Amino acid sequence: MIRWTRRSLMALAVAALPLVGTPTLANAETVLRVIPHADLKNLDPIWTTAYITRNHAYLIYDTLFAMDESFKPQPQMVDTWETSSDGKVWTFNLRDGLKFHDGAAVTSTDVIASLKRWGARDGMGQKLMEQMEEMVAVSDKTFQFKLKAPYGLVLESIGKISSNVPFIMPARIAATDPFEQIPEHIGSGPFKFEADQWVPGSTVVYTKFADYVPRSEAPSAASGGKIAKVDKVIWTYFPDQTTAMNALIAGEIDFFEQPSTDLMPLLSAAEDVTAEVNDPLGNIGFARFNHLLPPFDNVEIRKAATMAMKQEDYLAGAIGDPQFWKTCYSIYPCGTPLASEVAAETMKTGSIEKASAALKAAGYDGTPIVIMHPTDIPVLSAFTLISAEKLRKAGFEVDLQAMDWSTLTSRRAKRDPVSEGGWNIFHTWWIGADVIDPMSIAFSGDPEKGWFGWPADAELEKARAAFASATSAEEKLTAGKKVQERVWGIAASAELGQFFVPVAYRNNVKGLIKSPVQFFWNISVE
Repeated sequence: MIRWTRRSLMALAVAALPLVGTPTLANAETVLRVIPHADLKNLDPIWTTAYITRNHAYLIYDTLFAMDESFKPQPQMVDTWETSSDGKVWTFNLRDGLKFHDGAAVTSTDVIASLKRWGARDGMGQKLMEQMEEMVAVSDKTFQFKLKAPYGLVLESIGKISSNVPFIMPARIAATDPFEQIPEHIGSGPFKFEADQWVPGSTVVYTKFADYVPRSEAPSAASGGKIAKVDKVIWTYFPDQTTAMNALIAGEIDFFEQPSTDLMPLLSAAEDVTAEVNDPLGNIGFARFNHLLPPFDNVEIRKAATMAMKQEDYLAGAIGDPQFWKTCYSIYPCGTPLASEVAAETMKTGSIEKASAALKAAGYDGTPIVIMHPTDIPVLSAFTLISAEKLRKAGFEVDLQAMDWSTLTSRRAKRDPVSEGGWNIFHTWWIGADVIDPMSIAFSGDPEKGWFGWPADAELEKARAAFASATSAEEKLTAGKKVQERVWGIAASAELGQFFVPVAYRNNVKGLIKSPVQFFWNISVE
């Protein structure tokens, strides 16, 4: 039996150290050197829900409201606001000092254009826009929402913490078709994106925006003062986890966003390195079906595939150590108010034999299924390989197609037939905060406005609307259960369990904010 000691673990790490050059700086500027969880390829946070793009956007854009650590919306770009006595008119005043990176002042016109574009793509945004009579620019710093009827999720919508986040852009950029990517990347946030230094597949550079005026409140999740405590944030992409770990241990990198849990023994043993879970809600694993193409245009075939997907196998194979995962048969994160196991019988099956019988009964004709395989995201790569094995055993013809995550996030937007670059399944995860209630676009039943996979279910949309208009906790709970019944009933996705991904950083990194989203303001390197 091998005994793993701190000395032996560190010897392995040092032996594997790559020759990674450390950049030299011409001056005494402070730099936070980060290994992001994926390569940044798509830059538009409204066009895609990819978390790497969301993290990029939080550096350079700002929001009207933002969620604190208790998931309550707090003012961010907004200074003051008021609601009419009938609840139908909301008036907002922007705070002083808001300026875009090109020097232009942020105005109500920019806000309205940005919200219109966001509202065309995001699930919560779509519901808010359905209730919107009009948005009016009263002055450069004052704007109004005029609603058709009182709506209980106004601040929660414009302050949502994760994808798609209603970031505010200049109106000329926000005028871009929401189904096309924006041509410029200019925000009003604490850092500027240096487009001329961006090397896809390698490096992204952000510099401190000297004219940013942070709020005075202490940081709390996405809310409070966004203080840029370093001059630069440099993302360096490492497709290999071991190389990334060794760069952190050697002091060439300050922060490693998503190390594999397999590396935790080495990281925990390393001197001057802290490895810990920073997200209290964790993540929910998904296998997403394309409802538009055969064979998954057949609900019974989707259910058969779901029956083969035993959560324990995915979590043990992809995450490993049980301290970082738990099974969860709710579409909402376990431990949150709406979580239940209503209608979860199919998802709880976890049997190849039952899946195979169901597949035969559904009349599967041997149509190959294309599963997109993101080889550069360890958890998703493992999920994909486990699905490929299980579905083959259940009787599916499987075509596994390897690519990087950035390519997958572009290809998953294609509605074309498989022969023209389409797909049948991809795997992903949502952070718990993104799927905490039915307003998540992950639960949309609208095939035109919904998320990739494009399920169509009018009853699901009716239940989501009922949640949005609910005025009591009991009504919200009832509507939330109905949404879960429909999501499971149409087998919109298969859920693979709840898991927690650690971060790792050098001990001279201070100010890390506890949150489901990784933020880079308030962090200093001492």
